[in-house]
Amino acid sequence: MIEATSCGGVVIFRGKILLLYKNFKNKYEGWVLPKGTVEKGEDYKDTALREVKEESGATASIIKYIGKSEYTFNVPEDTVEKEVHWYLMMGDSYYSKPQREEFFVDSGFYKYHEAYHLLKFANERQILEKAYQEYLSLKRSNLWGSKKYY
Repeated sequence: MIEATSCGGVVIFRGKILLLYKNFKNKYEGWVLPKGTVEKGEDYKDTALREVKEESGATASIIKYIGKSEYTFNVPEDTVEKEVHWYLMMGDSYYSKPQREEFFVDSGFYKYHEAYHLLKFANERQILEKAYQEYLSLKRSNLWGSKKYY
């Protein structure tokens, strides 16, 4: 068993959510949230911000820790047990440019219901749901945009 830890972000700008479309040799295809592996000496928040920037070109600020998702998948020689720590983030703009080296071929900001239905993985839909509820709660309290969260 190989254990791997990743961090990612649910980036929201003006109510819309950032998604990436990955197409790896037509074997792995679908819309996902930006996330990636924690590097040695890096804390989870730094990983999440770095991965969002690397994979999507978007700049964002962390608002709040949302939770973690866990899943396993097989590689030829072993099983990988993955843990992903997620953050709600406020995007700086609608700008995004998918990272071609990681096989991201498209990116964009989508309304909640669109994003929810586009996402490939159920665990990412659950994280999106949680993050969006948090976003709506902060917005109702007039806290979204004041950057005084954590």
